[in-house]
Amino acid sequence: METNQFVLYSRARCPLCDEAKVILEEVKRDSGIGFKEIDIHSDDVLLEKFALMIPVIEWKEEIIQYGKVDKSALNGLLQK
Repeated sequence: METNQFVLYSRARCPLCDEAKVILEEVKRDSGIGFKEIDIHSDDVLLEKFALMIPVIEWKEEIIQYGKVDKSALNGLLQK
């Protein structure tokens, strides 16, 4: 998997997931770093792992945020 992008674990009908997508689109516009969205309902393991945490954002195979996404923290991560 390409490591120079975020991975967003989400599900349908999830207001926090919709908000996370908007934030990730803004980060993409500002930094050029995109994201790949994965529906947790596509895999039973993902559903069990993330059901109560979504949205979950992963960067370079590490979970960096879940629940309410913080845009400034994402931008700060990219500055490192």
